[in-house]
Amino acid sequence: MTRTSSRALPRLLAALAALLVAAPIAPTAAAAEPTKPSVTWSVQPADQNGPDGRRWIERTLDPGQVVTEHLAVRNFSDSAVVFSLKAADGYLTDKGRFNMLPSNEKSVDGGTWITVQEKISVGAKETKVVPFTITVPADASPGDHPAGIAATVTSSGGTVAVESRVGFRVMLRASGTITASMAIDNLTATYKPSWNPFAGGTVRIGYTATNTGNVAVTGGGRVGVAELFGLLERDTPAQVEELLRGGDRPVETRVNGVWGLGPVRTTVEVTPAVLGGDATGAEIRTTSATVTTWALPWAQLALALILGVLVFAARTVARRRKQRLAQLLDQAREEGRTQAHKTP
Repeated sequence: MTRTSSRALPRLLAALAALLVAAPIAPTAAAAEPTKPSVTWSVQPADQNGPDGRRWIERTLDPGQVVTEHLAVRNFSDSAVVFSLKAADGYLTDKGRFNMLPSNEKSVDGGTWITVQEKISVGAKETKVVPFTITVPADASPGDHPAGIAATVTSSGGTVAVESRVGFRVMLRASGTITASMAIDNLTATYKPSWNPFAGGTVRIGYTATNTGNVAVTGGGRVGVAELFGLLERDTPAQVEELLRGGDRPVETRVNGVWGLGPVRTTVEVTPAVLGGDATGAEIRTTSATVTTWALPWAQLALALILGVLVFAARTVARRRKQRLAQLLDQAREEGRTQAHKTP
């Protein structure tokens, strides 16, 4: 090797090292496929020209009647999307939110009244209006038949398909006699005493409210707690949130300031109120339920016991002091008489 080549080799190695430092090797993850763009959309009631400002559709129809409504699908995404349009029976979740049956459950009520095209392609930043038909069966029972309608996108991740949907409720009511009624079941009342002897305890009340009528309702009334055979009574408002036809929900409330003097009688009285539509001529049925529990005011009993002991102790001390004073007086008298006899 010549002297020139021996000098060039270290320079070449230094240049390669600098290049590796300046341009580190990219990890293999960088070559992965880019994530798919997110899809954002909305679905809302509409007329032939577009969204009409309604939050949901509410119709009272006669058995056998057929009407046409519209919905608008708005695609906020940067690319065209094909949506599946589906209708299904509606219900309320445990948290009181409206929902519709998933695709794998068969509708048997209002969801079967709605006919809509199965798919719609909506371009990027585009809104499309879609008509759909509501056909009321000739034998439809009077009252509410809640449903929902949604635009759905299904994405697959591996072997799992995820269905995402956005929609609105379609509150359908068949004309006829409207009945608003509730049932109160599983009523319980539990007394929790207060450890403050100068304050009453709390009665915790729980029950299940069930919509036994044929329309959606809320409930209002009172929860009363009576003790000492009705001589003392306290109450609080009773509130039942929205219940769809045939639905139920647990309700809890409490009444404070109850002393728990023996039997405690708890009464829940609720009057339903019709939600939506024309309630003229509706039959409103008030319901009530009662339960009796036994309670004792332990803090107050303990205070009474302590006061009794203190009073007994005070009276005992006073009686002993009085006896001691009488003994001292008698002793003084006796000493006085003795001293008088000794004096000539």
